[in-house]
Amino acid sequence: MKLRGRTIFPGCVKGEALVTLQGISFFGGVDPATGEIVEKGHELEGKSVAGKVLVFPSGKGSTVGSYTLYRLKKNGMAPLAVINAECETITAVGCIIAEIPCIDRIPINRLQTGCSVVVDARHGEVEVIDATRE
Repeated sequence: MKLRGRTIFPGCVKGEALVTLQGISFFGGVDPATGEIVEKGHELEGKSVAGKVLVFPSGKGSTVGSYTLYRLKKNGMAPLAVINAECETITAVGCIIAEIPCIDRIPINRLQTGCSVVVDARHGEVEVIDATRE
């Protein structure tokens, strides 16, 4: 299955999807030292974004979230790529300064945690290679 969206920051990676239908606040919601989602009650609480293709509807919270994405990258704990339904400025700026491939305008409900995806943010494409769940 191939999905087309809009490029926020280019790049091409293959990885395992980590999917939530809840927004993510990087500032206060993700530990920049470990990549772990620490927001209480979040669907992904306790899971790490490190090395995953992070799929979520949109970011939320403080503009410091952009810097948190940058810190994740510098600490080796960043997601491989970000896929959004609608990328807002906090996530967009964070992905740009951290050089994390990012695409939005993707129907994220068609992706599942554990599926293998190729994110070709150069061309605004997401391809599901293996839809097997963990």
